[in-house]
Amino acid sequence: MNSNFQLYSKYYNLLYKDKDYDAEANYVSDCIRNYSANAKTILEFGSGTGGHGLILQKMGYDIYGLERSKQMVEEAKLLGFPCEQADITKFETDRKFDAVISLFHVISYITDNDSLEKVFRNALNCLNPGGLFIFDVWYSPAVYHQKPETRIKKVENEEIKVIRMAEPEIHINKNVVDVNYSILVKEKDQIKWIEFQEKHPMRHFSIPEIDLLARSTGFEILNAEEFLSKNEPSENTWGVNFILKKKG
Repeated sequence: MNSNFQLYSKYYNLLYKDKDYDAEANYVSDCIRNYSANAKTILEFGSGTGGHGLILQKMGYDIYGLERSKQMVEEAKLLGFPCEQADITKFETDRKFDAVISLFHVISYITDNDSLEKVFRNALNCLNPGGLFIFDVWYSPAVYHQKPETRIKKVENEEIKVIRMAEPEIHINKNVVDVNYSILVKEKDQIKWIEFQEKHPMRHFSIPEIDLLARSTGFEILNAEEFLSKNEPSENTWGVNFILKKKG
């Protein structure tokens, strides 16, 4: 993973203010309950500002977050979400959890095979026997069928305006799409706009690819379904949720 979100994270919550965290957290809870009814402890890879974690916490789960962005960790802690700054490819812990979750395509940010294997093995090592690893990724058939497009998003609150343009660059032989962000930000009491750019490489996956990775790191796939809807993945399914179980 690269050093994304250093500036981007400052405007993260505003850019995703319409995201339905309640529905997504309830969906994840249903996934956990369906496959591990007594699960109580969760480790979240890429916990952001605690949007999902705080809701799961209110549901009664004992949840702890790992997040690469220092700013996001600070914001999450202010809201009462327990977490720490960590790289999910490198961290170590002696704690064991009933489930590891990683939402909002965090795993798609892991674009090289060595790092992916490390993340999967780290998840395995953090899990109790039979524990679950739940994560969503970009789905290759949809990426090839729909093809990413340039998109512009405009948001604002009482203090600032943000304009974000996302331009994709497709690398077909790597299963990676570079999402090149150009972001304009202006405080409402100022005239001048601030502009910065970031590149977010995103890897997409097929089901057989995840199955091979899961088998090689000590997991088995219990289910692969469209995130939220639970429909069978298709060429129109951009995000697929995988539910893996620790073998043994």
